[in-house]
Amino acid sequence: MALHFCPGYGQSQPHPGDYDSANSDRHPEMDQAPGPQEKYEFVVGKIFINGNRTTKPYIIERELPFKTGDSVYLPDLIQAFVEGREHIINTRLFNDVIISLKGFRGFTVDIQIDVKERWYIFPLPYVRPVDRNLTAWAEKNYSLKRLDFGLKYSHYNFTGRNDNLRIWLITGYSNQVEFAYDQPYADKTLKHGFGLGFFYGAQKELNVSTINNQQFFINTDTISYSGKYLREQLSFSLRYYYRPAIKTRHFVRFSINKLRIDSAVTVANPDYFNNNKTHIFYPELSYVMNYNNVDYVPYPLQGFLLETNLLRRGINADMNLTQLQVRTNEATPLATKTYFVSQNLVMIRLPFDQPFYNQQLLGYGDFYMRGLEKYVVDGVAGGIARNSILRELFNFNIPFLRGTSHDLIPFRVYAKTYFDFGYVYNKNFLGNSLVNRMLYSGGIGIDVVTFYDFVFRFEYSINQLGEKGLFFHIRNDF
Repeated sequence: MALHFCPGYGQSQPHPGDYDSANSDRHPEMDQAPGPQEKYEFVVGKIFINGNRTTKPYIIERELPFKTGDSVYLPDLIQAFVEGREHIINTRLFNDVIISLKGFRGFTVDIQIDVKERWYIFPLPYVRPVDRNLTAWAEKNYSLKRLDFGLKYSHYNFTGRNDNLRIWLITGYSNQVEFAYDQPYADKTLKHGFGLGFFYGAQKELNVSTINNQQFFINTDTISYSGKYLREQLSFSLRYYYRPAIKTRHFVRFSINKLRIDSAVTVANPDYFNNNKTHIFYPELSYVMNYNNVDYVPYPLQGFLLETNLLRRGINADMNLTQLQVRTNEATPLATKTYFVSQNLVMIRLPFDQPFYNQQLLGYGDFYMRGLEKYVVDGVAGGIARNSILRELFNFNIPFLRGTSHDLIPFRVYAKTYFDFGYVYNKNFLGNSLVNRMLYSGGIGIDVVTFYDFVFRFEYSINQLGEKGLFFHIRNDF
């Protein structure tokens, strides 16, 4: 779960499945082409793009499964329109995309692409609780003292090549400074890219262990400590992107990291780092392969996504971790406006003897089960499966800024029922009851999808402990 509080901003993308522009915009010129069109090959002629004030045309054309000069049958071209629209939408650059036939010149067919660009510059005031989700913050009585605040400047599509610039200046309960730039299409072939980043973070409160399946924190207000912060981290990173075709991406990241913890942390948990260390310095290398064939990444209703992540952290006994993670997302229509979605995630960390710093698993980030939000389960191997049946209830638009690319705010509302199960293996830290056992939960809920990839989830869950509760999640990538 990615949770952000960004007052005054935030809109999200309508689901690509809500549009059938390729079929509904069939032009009269199609009937003027010679003979039964499905029996003849046509040549893709000119591709006209309208509405891209910032985005370079070749960035849009990069997402199309056809190019000028290709020979195609018209039924295949219509299907390619649908696929091309999904790929362009998944760039996260546009509110809407329409691909249609512009006209015929004999057996040459010209194509029209109309796009509505998003806002790309977000100098946002940033307010967010330091806790891992809203449920954890609620257990601290929604304390305003536990908020981070500052400025989060993000400039998407910085030069029109789908490159991103981020500058974060955060203070409050913790401090954070981050600079990052990513250019995934740096060469003429639009296959290779690069990125670089700098990060500094300092925390006055630190999760030093897990007790009764919940995080246990110490902070500078309640303990004796020698420094200003309980933990400080400094890192520099370089990234390489490779996208040989449309659906498959490769990503390599190398970073140098320096961490320092106060001696009070080792008193609370001698196993926080290996060898009772208070300072560690280590390199980290990761490789990610992503295969994306879904209609809309933030809320897929059709298609398959696969992502594998191989990570190597450290080179000596102070930090020695090899991690493999595999994530899949499969979405299948069951009937009209009814879908089955299965999200699966598996992770293994070697060797199994790892310090507490490398033990976070269930309950962190996107590795969570619905109904177990208030718990965490540490471990070195595990997996979860989240299975949902969705039914679209409402599909409507609200007028917004007329005459602009933000003339409508779309809303899609889905009812759902779900069943999750998972397992976490822990070799050494066995004091919590949810490790080394099957976990399961289920429930019902409502999802609201709107533009700028915002997804609001309202869920009523029951877990295997017999506990029931109403949970709220916000998801977006800003």
